[in-house]
Amino acid sequence: MSLSTRIEAKLREAFAPERLSVIDESAQHAGHQPGFAGAEGTHMRVRIVAQAFAGMTRLARHRAIRNCCNRRSRSLHALAIEPAAPGEETRW
Repeated sequence: MSLSTRIEAKLREAFAPERLSVIDESAQHAGHQPGFAGAEGTHMRVRIVAQAFAGMTRLARHRAIRNCCNRRSRSLHALAIEPAAPGEETRW
């Protein structure tokens, strides 16, 4: 099971999102460091809309998601987070 699949399952369990997308962007970062070939699961993006985020600050949303995702893998280097509550504008 891929890291993105595991993260998605954990986020669905924790937040019951209306919309969720977990995107592995690792290949886009190949060559950014010497010897890094873009290994799967190092750079992830989470786009999530969930009622659980209503009334939470942006920082609190990010912390909640990071706490959920960081336990999934030691290989996770970068995690871009785009959280929203229902009815809030998103760029995606």
